[in-house]
Parts: sequence; C-alpha cells; structure tokens
Amino acid sequence: MPGITSASVTDAPIVNSSQVSQRLTSVDAYRGFVMLLMMAEILRFSRVSGALPASSFWRFLYFHQDHVAWVGCSLHDLIQPSFSFLVGVALPYSLGSRLAKGAAFGNLFRHAVVRSFILIALGIFLRSMHSNQTYFTFEDTLTQIGMGYLFLFMLGFCSQRVQLAALIFILVGYGAAFALYPLPGPGFNYVAAGVSPDWPHHLSGFGAHWNKNTNLAWAFDTWFLNLFPRENPFTHNNGGYATLSFIPTLATMILGLLAGNILKSVTDAPGKIKKFVLVGIALIGIALILQILGINPIVKRIWTPAWVLF
Repeated sequence: MPGITSASVTDAPIVNSSQVSQRLTSVDAYRGFVMLLMMAEILRFSRVSGALPASSFWRFLYFHQDHVAWVGCSLHDLIQPSFSFLVGVALPYSLGSRLAKGAAFGNLFRHAVVRSFILIALGIFLRSMHSNQTYFTFEDTLTQIGMGYLFLFMLGFCSQRVQLAALIFILVGYGAAFALYPLPGPGFNYVAAGVSPDWPHHLSGFGAHWNKNTNLAWAFDTWFLNLFPRENPFTHNNGGYATLSFIPTLATMILGLLAGNILKSVTDAPGKIKKFVLVGIALIGIALILQILGINPIVKRIWTPAWVLF
C-alpha cells in the first residue's frame, strides 16, 4: 500500500523489553483506575447526597459519579474518553510486537477488521439485552471505538506528522461541519426532539450550533438510525448522544496513539513526563479558550472538538 510500510509504525526506535514492561504496567494501572471509577457507581452517592442535602461533601461526590447535563465535565465523564485514549496508547506496542514476530500487513488488517466488527456487534448486543428486538444504536463506548478502530489502525502505520495532521483535520473539519449546519427556526418543535424549550442548558449565539438534539449529529441520526428495524421511529436520543461522535472519538484515540509513540520512544522518563505535562496543559488551555470565546463548547455528550482537547 503506497505510503504505508512496517517501518513507519512509529517514528521511534524499538526499546528493550524491560522498558516496554514498565510502560505497559503504567498503562494497565491507568486502565485499572478507570475500571474502578466504573465500579464506584454501585456506591450510589446520589442516594446518600439525597438523604443529606445539606452536605457539600456528598454533593461533590455525587456530582463526580454522574454525567454533567451538557457543558462541562465531571470525573465520571472522563471514563469513556480514557478507554478511547488507551486504545490509541496500546496500538504502537501491539503493532510493534506483531511485526517483530513477522506478521504480514494483510493479516494485521484482517485482525483489525474483525476487532472492529466484534466491538460494534458487542456494543449493540449489550444495548439490546432488555429490548424486544435488536436495538441498533451506535453511541455506546464499544461501538464508538469499533467504528473508529480501523482508521486508527491505518494511522498506526503512518508517521507522527501524518497522525497529527489527521487529528487537526478531524477537529477542524468536524467543528466546521457543526457550525455550518443551520440553527433551528422559530417554529422548531423542541419537545418532539426531547428537549424542553426552557431547558437551562441551551447555548446562545454561535454556541447554539452545539445544542442538544438540534445539531448536525442529531439530524444525521434521524436519518441513519431509521434505516434499521425499530419498534418506533427514531426521533432523538434522550441524552443527546450521537452516532457521529465516533469521528471525534477517533481524534481522542489519535491523541492516545501519539502518546503511545512518545512512551515507546527512547526518551528518558523525566523528558516524557515533562512533554506530557506541557502538552496536557496546552490542550486544556486551548479547550477553555475555545469555550470562553464562544467558539466551541466543552460537551462530552456530542464529543465536541473542545472536549477532545480538554
């Protein structure tokens, strides 16, 4: 395939096995922490907070055990992007290991296709367990990763410059597509779209292009999801989640891929930590500026470009 060679899986040289082991241990620790956040839901802080409404401590814990309504972020909101990010981090190691064992690109590609299909199918299956028929939905964590994984796999064979260019293209292009989608007119039926007209989280001005169930991704789903058998026609997702979020989710995975390349490089540990801290601060700063200036809000539910950076 033109422009894709096994040597370009990463710009960094292969490190020794002890280094790989240490770095994978850190990734496993991060993954374990994210799983712990998921399991913490059984603690039901919402009930404790409801029983003790005057306690700011329990109110704080409850806030971070639930998703924010629209703009902003809680600790719970970081679970899905963490899994997506870790998929990207692990890819350079996976490809490097398989290529070192002599795996051909064709075999790796077929493996990626199968993995993508399994993730999508498993996500749909889990969402269908309590339905009378298959519930075709694609905003689940597994389906979102599965829909973007094959693209991530292909980028794993490209240079870091190409990976960075793909990241920028996705963020700018996806944001522009939302901005170009027309705002709802004065006669728009918000109730039919699952949003109360006086919903307190409505954005105004330019930010209105990213309002709940009136945006480009919602419009796409009102067409796309109705192509599948359904008990009732799809009109909206109650949480505002959307299929097209797999595109910016891919951007999150690309950030993980770039991070994995750094981890896999021969740069000393303090240098890597410094780079991660500086890049992290810069990305958070850019995201906050985009939101403050009203250019792009930080909304996890539709995975805005500002959310990816945040």
